[in-house]
Amino acid sequence: MRSYRRRLLVVPALLCAITSLVARPVDAVGDGKGGPNRNGTGTGGDSVLSARVVQLYEDAALATQRYEAGRQEAEAQRAQALRIEKLLERERREIGVLREDLGRLARAQYRSGGGMPLTAQIILASSPDQLMRGQHVFSQTNLAVGNAIEKSRRAEARLSRDEARAAAAWQSLEKRNTGLAELKKGIEDKLEEARWQLQGKADASVAAGSCPGAVRLDQKKTDLASAWVTPVESYELSAAFGSGGLRWAHRHTGQDFAVPIGTPVRAVGDGRVVKVACGGAFGMEVVVRHADGYFTQYAHLASVAVDQGTRVDTGQWIGQSGTTGNSTGPHLHFEVRVTPEMGSAVDPVPWLTKREVPVG
Repeated sequence: MRSYRRRLLVVPALLCAITSLVARPVDAVGDGKGGPNRNGTGTGGDSVLSARVVQLYEDAALATQRYEAGRQEAEAQRAQALRIEKLLERERREIGVLREDLGRLARAQYRSGGGMPLTAQIILASSPDQLMRGQHVFSQTNLAVGNAIEKSRRAEARLSRDEARAAAAWQSLEKRNTGLAELKKGIEDKLEEARWQLQGKADASVAAGSCPGAVRLDQKKTDLASAWVTPVESYELSAAFGSGGLRWAHRHTGQDFAVPIGTPVRAVGDGRVVKVACGGAFGMEVVVRHADGYFTQYAHLASVAVDQGTRVDTGQWIGQSGTTGNSTGPHLHFEVRVTPEMGSAVDPVPWLTKREVPVG
């Protein structure tokens, strides 16, 4: 089936540093035909790896919340730093005005004789009144100059403190952003490594033509408001039903959902698993029969979480997405059929829309 090679969707937050990755307990039952294998369990390594990928996705979802909170705090911190910068600009302008006032007062004092010694003022005064007036002006001017100097000193001290505060704010913001980037890269690297390990095991199983057995995934209980859901929660649509291409004989028989390897794939509605298989163009695949007589197919999986004959509920995880079989990149190929076999497909998008499940 076809899928366009695309940039992997990263859960917008894959940002928390994971110090240890502990796989949850899992059971695995079934062989490539959907029945039990010889020892009644799936491959232990596959179970651990599948659980590890699921755990990483859950950790990433929690990390997304932490990242968003950290990003909002960083934005608030940035806004505060910008406010401080604006305050500094205003303070610098005020200091410039104070210095101009101080120069004007000094010039006025000089012109009014404030710079002459008291003896010279007494000699040059034509009368006691003139001397008293000169002394009054001299005192007032000295007071104004002193006040201006003190005001300028206070303003410059405040400017110095605020400049230090602004520098600290920007340094703190840079440190926060650096930390967020490192956390994000750390979890992205771990998740990418786990995804491709899972895919590698799946490719080996498909090449051998035998599924390793169902890998039970520890899914949290969720209350769904609808009887039907999309096969994956977050996705981008790629190849549509009926589209042409070189990777299939005539027309595309399903709807492709572009998702990263290891994304939990869920049953779109209540039903029973009628087929679990590996090998061929679809790689690992699961087919479910629903009560209304329709069948849904989930193909190119990296792991299977159900056995043939298993009863499944709406939203229950039945596997993990991958790129096994005839696939050019990670995606889920989803079909709706009138029979369990290929060749009876109908367009999945209007089929889901009719069941009040918007796709897009």
